[in-house]
Amino acid sequence: MSMTMASITSFRKNVFAFISNAIKYNDPVFITTKDGNAVVLSEDEYNSMLATLELVGVPGMPERLKEAAAAPDDAFVNAEDIGW
Repeated sequence: MSMTMASITSFRKNVFAFISNAIKYNDPVFITTKDGNAVVLSEDEYNSMLATLELVGVPGMPERLKEAAAAPDDAFVNAEDIGW
């Protein structure tokens, strides 16, 4: 994942452009200040991170996700083939 870096001064001068890129391209903005740093994320990116944290917090889920990632493609079923 790429991340845009900006000083707080640059961020203040170009806030609309930085926010627009964060939203359009899910491009996080890493803002540096003399007092510490901050990150600006799109709402979608933020929600995705929360969902990921929730999933990996389920006991046994990280292991199951690793197993699924290692499984061959033919071990999966297409969603269209499931009779919901």
